Amino acid sequence: MCGIVAYVGHREACPLVIKGLKRLEYRGYDSAGVALMNGHALKIYKKKGKVVALEQELDGKETQATIGMGHTRWATHGEPNDVNAHPHYSFHRKLAIIHNGIIENYAAIKQALLKKGHTFTSETDTEVLGQFIEDIWENNGGSLEEAVRLALQEVVGAYAIVIMSEADPTQLIAARKGSPLVIGVGENEFFLASDATPIVEYTKDVIYLNDYEIAVIKNGALKVVTLDNTTTTPYVHKVELELEAIEKGGFDHFMLKEIFEQPRSIADSMRGRVQADAGTLQLGGLRDYLDKLAKSKRIVIVGCGTSWHAGLVAEYIFEELARIPVEVEYASEFRYRNPIIKEGDIVIAISQSGETADTLAAIELAKSKGATIFGVCNVVGSSIARATDAGAYTHAGPEIGVASTKAFTAQVTVLTLMALAAAKRKGTISDSLFRQLLAEMESIPAKVEKVLQAADKIKEIAYIFTYARNFIYLGRGLNFPVALEGALKLKEISYIHAEGYPAAEMKHGPIALIDEDMPVVVIATKDSSYEKVVSNIQEVKARKGRVIAITTEGDTHLPSMVDFTIEIPKVHEVLMPLVSVVPLQLLAYDIAVMRGRNVDQPRNLAKSVTVE
Repeated sequence: MCGIVAYVGHREACPLVIKGLKRLEYRGYDSAGVALMNGHALKIYKKKGKVVALEQELDGKETQATIGMGHTRWATHGEPNDVNAHPHYSFHRKLAIIHNGIIENYAAIKQALLKKGHTFTSETDTEVLGQFIEDIWENNGGSLEEAVRLALQEVVGAYAIVIMSEADPTQLIAARKGSPLVIGVGENEFFLASDATPIVEYTKDVIYLNDYEIAVIKNGALKVVTLDNTTTTPYVHKVELELEAIEKGGFDHFMLKEIFEQPRSIADSMRGRVQADAGTLQLGGLRDYLDKLAKSKRIVIVGCGTSWHAGLVAEYIFEELARIPVEVEYASEFRYRNPIIKEGDIVIAISQSGETADTLAAIELAKSKGATIFGVCNVVGSSIARATDAGAYTHAGPEIGVASTKAFTAQVTVLTLMALAAAKRKGTISDSLFRQLLAEMESIPAKVEKVLQAADKIKEIAYIFTYARNFIYLGRGLNFPVALEGALKLKEISYIHAEGYPAAEMKHGPIALIDEDMPVVVIATKDSSYEKVVSNIQEVKARKGRVIAITTEGDTHLPSMVDFTIEIPKVHEVLMPLVSVVPLQLLAYDIAVMRGRNVDQPRNLAKSVTVE
């Protein structure tokens, strides 16, 4: 949640920070603000709404500065308004602070400060932390760096913070625990951000700050220390991200661009790993752990939202191919129910950003119980990538649209490769089927491309259903998680209530909702459940429901039974979700656009959920 950008160097800070905030707006867009310092005058400007509202607020203001920081907010403590927007002044206005995360013990700290005569202008935990740091600085007589260290030793919760001081126009202090923070290293200049997207335009050299580390930038030099004041030597990474990857590239929305990028992102997730002609599959990140995976008695998959749906797909594939029992858990529930995890269990954590707070907490719990942890994420150097024993990157490229699309198919691609590798090592898959599935996987990008060619037809169907207030999505087997994902996409971006169900479960309750005003999307591809799904469609039609069917190319039976069909190419059943989900993404997108929604920034949502 929330986007942080900061700069100190020789450039004008304000335009750089504003541009960075726009690139991070997918992380939160309730309000935005900047802090700038010209000489020793520390000024804050902030506004409810998106970054464009902040730009209007800045028009005509004195913004010249070579040090500054900004924040775009997803509200946790306090409603979205001008006052609760970041940055926040400290009590005596000596400091300004921006913050991503939640300070869980802020109320106790606030009460102690109130007793000392402090007053507060906002409802945020962030202002409390800023005042706490200033109070320590004023009363202990040490440096600001020491005050930050002492304050953070008392803090419970998660944070990524940046602090400016009116006493030093060359200094930025940053710290992190549980929320990401990246430092860009340039020529006599430094950049800080929640991720690399605001930085790549200026430098490819970045440092990923670790938990419990504090970065002090002062007089053009960087120092990194731990909370116990141990100096560390940070490792400088080269970012591979290219600037054009975070631009819309002629599409109306990032979400549409990312839907159409899926042939490439799926191929990139297989590149260097699958050699179908040779019948080989290499997963470098699992090389030393493949035996452990193949011999495991149990796999637990944890994720949130779309990643949880990808985990459900993986459950079917691992059990079918590798014959290993799999459980799929919401990461947000996992740590609170005392789960039974034993040494020898494999836990696979899935997260697009690699920073999902609930998933990170689940990892730490599983590690404490002796499990081996694999990560599947999209961001090199992310917290989950660093916290796991092994894993595989998805190589989907940056995903800016808040509603995940290419992340889902990339995750399913990588998880399928993991299941195939485990099955091959374990001997539960024949060589002929192994080779067949590798060849079919190499054909998936072209088949997704073919589905995308039906975009105009899907748009016509979407237009008919813009009136709807509810949707039901049905699927069986591997297509049940796809039904859940299709319903989630529609909910997220169009604000239409939608639910996904196993097709056979419809008659155990949801069938009561069926009437002529209820659209029902059924994934009815030619697979082992086809005849059963056809029976479920007949049950819907008998109640006058309107059916949109996702069918296999060449199916001559279904079109006469349903109201609308969207054809997809024939795919092996194990790989069907990689193709069947794509028309559901387009359907949700088109309905949302026709209803006038902001599909890239749907209300109340943020891309990376870095708070619990």
